[in-house]
Amino acid sequence: MRAGSPLAMIALLALPGCASAQTQDPSGMNYKHGYWWYQAPKPAEDKPRAPDAIDKPVIPPMPELARWTPPQIRKLIEQQRDYAATVLTIDAVADFWRLEDFARRKARAFAGVTQMAMLAHPELNAKSANPMVGDARAELTAQKDATRRSYLRARAGEFALVMFSRTSCGYCRVEWPIVQRFQDEMGWQVTMMDLDRRPDLGQRYGVQVTPTTMIIRRGTQQHMTIANGVEDYPNLAQMAYQAVRLLSGDIKPEQFMMGPGEDNGFFDALANGPVAAAAMASPDPARPHPDRR
Repeated sequence: MRAGSPLAMIALLALPGCASAQTQDPSGMNYKHGYWWYQAPKPAEDKPRAPDAIDKPVIPPMPELARWTPPQIRKLIEQQRDYAATVLTIDAVADFWRLEDFARRKARAFAGVTQMAMLAHPELNAKSANPMVGDARAELTAQKDATRRSYLRARAGEFALVMFSRTSCGYCRVEWPIVQRFQDEMGWQVTMMDLDRRPDLGQRYGVQVTPTTMIIRRGTQQHMTIANGVEDYPNLAQMAYQAVRLLSGDIKPEQFMMGPGEDNGFFDALANGPVAAAAMASPDPARPHPDRR
């Protein structure tokens, strides 16, 4: 039997221990397993996905999209925006702007229904309490000024206005004429206190910056800051009005932003609704103001 013939190779494979022996055929290939050994090919491994890869969002038909909630629509628009900015194709960018156009029309529809709701329920509309027309706004401003002036003049003997200053404070020289105007129009006593001469007053009243303008109730320890720094006259008068009403118990802290004539109206936080219900459920008339000592 000639070496290298098929019969010789079969004889070698039949010998004990030769099934896994390494052999070499005439072509020079090495075999680590037996002649009849077979191993199934390994399945092709999926290539790892790039960490920044982005999928194309699925945009549903418009009738279906119209039933989506705003958070769902907003999320889809963000996904399409990121996808379009990544692939930079005309179709992807156009799809993004189609979604934006859909959202714009959805918002326009909501605004239209809102306008109808405001007409049907005027108590939800601020226009009745805050007109936009120029002549009407001028009339409203005049009414508020008259109400504020009457209220503050009636309490001129009960409260005083103090402006804390320093010799080196240039802003104090700007604010003082404004405080003096308050005296002329409201009939209040106003005083300038120099903290360089009376540092104890700054500690007593917690003054940190100058100018600081404060309302003090005569014969009591009640006081309230109404301006830190320079404040114009209309705002100073409004803050004084609100502070006096609060210290007098005419309003509660929840109503502090309320202007003259707005009691029980659209801008009164305690006129109706959940805030009013909570205040009625747990009244606290003795709640001290932060500036009270």
